[in-house]
Amino acid sequence: MEGGKKVLPEIRRDWVTNRWVIFSPARAKRPSDFKSKSPVGHEEEQSNSCPFCLGREHHCAPEIFRVPPDDPNWKLRVIQNLYPALSRDVTPPPADETPGQLMTGFGFHDVVIETPLHSLHLSHLPPSQIALVLGAYTTRILHFLSDHPSIKYVQVFKNHGASAGASLSHSHSQIMALPFVPPAVAARLHSMKDYFNRTGKCSLCEFNSNDLLIHQSPHFVAIVPYAATFPFEMWIIPLAHSPHFHELNAHKAVDLGGILKLMLGKMALQLNNPPFNFMIQTSPLRDSASELPHSHWFLQIIPQLSVAAGFEIGTGCYINPVFPEDAAKVLREVNVLPSEGDD
Repeated sequence: MEGGKKVLPEIRRDWVTNRWVIFSPARAKRPSDFKSKSPVGHEEEQSNSCPFCLGREHHCAPEIFRVPPDDPNWKLRVIQNLYPALSRDVTPPPADETPGQLMTGFGFHDVVIETPLHSLHLSHLPPSQIALVLGAYTTRILHFLSDHPSIKYVQVFKNHGASAGASLSHSHSQIMALPFVPPAVAARLHSMKDYFNRTGKCSLCEFNSNDLLIHQSPHFVAIVPYAATFPFEMWIIPLAHSPHFHELNAHKAVDLGGILKLMLGKMALQLNNPPFNFMIQTSPLRDSASELPHSHWFLQIIPQLSVAAGFEIGTGCYINPVFPEDAAKVLREVNVLPSEGDD
């Protein structure tokens, strides 16, 4: 760890993902010196042709809904993806069918346009408006739950910056509804269930390390995970046990919006506004909470500071040059000033 306290490598196992991570500080400079080499700019010069900007709605794929409804001065819009990975127009597989090697490419691929203004990013919005974005996610998930029995899992994710996978710089996130449970999700649930079977406790409810803590709000805690796969990876976890993200209520959504804004602000200041991804790691759509005492959803934020190379691709193990305790300490000490218009 920083300051010469720990110079030897360590190998840690993450009880949530069941992934082994090698921590090798000899491969890195000081944790506080980590900066993105490709910071994300505002790219305002593209706003004249951006299809996501206010007034250019006719350049987009069909709208699903907007907030407020039917208001030309909308705050957010949910639209179909113009280039969807899956098709909502093909015949869905039977809801009770066990996937084999082949199924139709049925599913949903939505885009959430988080703000009408090209120059604003999610971290610039007040918590109440970030809560609207989170509410758009839950609205769509509840729709899939009630109206589409073939949908088994919904992945919410955000790509920020071209090197993180964003094809447009206007602030947006995506929702993909899948007719199967992805292998990484199944592996996470299996690992969490194994921990529960051995201890009788949820692995995320058990978090109690001040060394890994970044910030705590009334309903959430932000941490660097014990076996973080990537440098400065962050998780935002509900304090109360909750298997399903779509159970988030409006009051807690504002609190989550506040702590998410804070983490994105700390990351931007400390790491030179890096490209990043965030993913909501939740439970399969049709598993009831009573079946999931071991499963606990969380929001995972990964700044793009390193590249997966041959070792990582070949083994599924990762080398992280920054100990989680050092990353958490650095992020704790970043002071983010309140933005104009914050709640």
